[in-house]
Order: sequence, then structure tokens, then C-alpha cells
Amino acid sequence: MPDAAYVAVCLVVAVAITVSLRAAPFAMKNALQQSALLADIGRWMPLGAIAILAIYCLTKIDLTAPGHGVAELAGVVVTVVVHWWRRNLLLSIAAGTAVCLILTNWVLPA
Repeated sequence: MPDAAYVAVCLVVAVAITVSLRAAPFAMKNALQQSALLADIGRWMPLGAIAILAIYCLTKIDLTAPGHGVAELAGVVVTVVVHWWRRNLLLSIAAGTAVCLILTNWVLPA
């Protein structure tokens, strides 16, 4: 069993590191406010995250399963078409998810 002083020192160090890491962005706000790099990251990061998630999800489609990935691919197509049509992220995701779930659960064979 570790000594109480050792545990206390570990806790103090962990708390200090956590507080420092959480306070750092606020302390550096003025220095980073005019950064072109951060502006570019802020502009491209959401698109990059969505692209990585989409690629990951599409690689998990089992084309040898009974539905051959039709429901998943139909969901992707509906999501893209609704987003191009309405430019509404929540509506396009909801529509694509609904199409995928309806096809998977009620239309296509299991």
C-alpha cells in the first residue's frame, strides 16, 4: 500500500497538470487570436472530422451480407442529396439515418 504522502503528492501533481492544461488556451487567447494557422484549422477541421467518420463507416459495410450494403449506401445517398437540396445538417443526417434504418429493419431481408 502506497504511503499517504505519496498519494497526496500524486494527486497534487495531477490536479496541477489538469488545471494548467485547461487554463492554457485562455491564457494564450490574445497571442493566438490573429493566427492564420488556427483560422485554417477552424475552417477545415469539421470537414476533416466528418470525412474521417464517413470513410470509417463506409469501410464497415459488409457487402457479403444479405442486403449487400444497399441500406447503408442508400442512407449515404439520401444524406448527400438532402444536404445539397436544403443545406441543413440536422435534416440531412436525420433523413439519411431514417432511410438506412427503415431499409435495414423493414424492407430488406435480414
